[in-house]
Amino acid sequence: MPEARPLAAIGQDILFSARNELYMNLPYLDAALCALRFQPGDEVTQTIATDGDALYYNAAFLADRFLRSRTLVDRAYLHTVLHCILRHLAKKRGKTARLWDLACDAAVESILDGLDYPCLQEGDRPAKRKFYGECLHAMPVLTAEGVYRRLLRLRLTEYELAQLERAFFVDDHGLWSPDERSGSEQSESQDERWQNLAEKAQTGMETVLAGQAEGGGSVLEQLRVANRDDVDYRAFLRRFAAPREVMAVDGDAFDYGFYTYGLQLYGNLPLVEPPETKEDRRIEDFVIAVDTSMSTSGELARQFLASTYAILRSTETFTRKVHIRILQCDDQVRSDIAIHDLDELRGYMEHFTLTGGSATDFRPVFEHVARLQAAGAFASLRGLVYFTDGMGIYPQKRPPYETAFVLLEEPPLSVRMPPWAIRLVLSEAGLEKAAAQEWEDADDPRELPWL
Repeated sequence: MPEARPLAAIGQDILFSARNELYMNLPYLDAALCALRFQPGDEVTQTIATDGDALYYNAAFLADRFLRSRTLVDRAYLHTVLHCILRHLAKKRGKTARLWDLACDAAVESILDGLDYPCLQEGDRPAKRKFYGECLHAMPVLTAEGVYRRLLRLRLTEYELAQLERAFFVDDHGLWSPDERSGSEQSESQDERWQNLAEKAQTGMETVLAGQAEGGGSVLEQLRVANRDDVDYRAFLRRFAAPREVMAVDGDAFDYGFYTYGLQLYGNLPLVEPPETKEDRRIEDFVIAVDTSMSTSGELARQFLASTYAILRSTETFTRKVHIRILQCDDQVRSDIAIHDLDELRGYMEHFTLTGGSATDFRPVFEHVARLQAAGAFASLRGLVYFTDGMGIYPQKRPPYETAFVLLEEPPLSVRMPPWAIRLVLSEAGLEKAAAQEWEDADDPRELPWL
């Protein structure tokens, strides 16, 4: 009789078979499908799991699934790879673990259910189809970030949450530990590697392999969102600065040739003196509004304010005399704080609390600002930045200053923002990057205790 093969070797053969079948159907994911090494992991997981470098598998689980249907193994393999391509592991940091895990599973399963390949056909699952439909009413693409924020707003009961977890569960997320590895070179290198693989997959679908990528529209949609270029929030804010004359040498308007010629000719007498002032763009009067409805997280609002203030207080944009109003509003203005210097700014950020929790109505903020302008509170108001999810009642008339709505995700298709509004979709990573850059640029990081 032939010698029985180890179960671990059989499990590895099952994974090789699934990878080959997926590659034949989805060639635009070739590099990503081969990016995880196979590692027996009976002591790590009861199903399959990944840490971004290896795919750990329970051989008994794979054998059972393979005997039931090869499709189940193919779906599980691609499910785990898609988590890595969309960088769900690195994005887990700072989020509620259980809700983030569910959101990632739902987003990936929506991709798999949208791929029209026999090797991935699971059959109709009413619970999943119902959840997809509800989500698509609120967002154009089912990203993990969008589903996560929706789950936060739903405030599901334990039973409802368990039902959804059961419907979408495929792999084990126990090895996703970004908090333990955050800031390490290994973690950053891994995330960069998967980002490169995602960009290659997107390029392949859009160009060389466009003719072979039929049925992969759901993959491409999520890749475009995941690979979207980061917005430079610092540059965006500076558009609200006004030209002002400041005490500084204007190198562009000063000819050093005549200056040095005079020193050479007369010893210590320059022919021209450098100008003592130059024109620069600085922020003086500014309004920041925060949507404090139930759909907005207090921690996200605090992070937004921290990043915004860190940018405004930089020497390139912040004047000595400044008037910034920070408003908190849901369906009415809940708080109005005036900031005139860095000490007031520091005190506000150290004791920041979110006030409100009702429905969203943007009009009270603009009405309040109009009253402040009429009372002479602003010398020259350049603009207003409103941090919100985009869902609410907008004013019909354009205000006499620029207005920008900063969102962390694309608003639902049903939302119609006014044509005069500036819309900026900014990721949490973009906020963190802006704040981190200000920390690095600060002369004394202790001036930014809230970051």
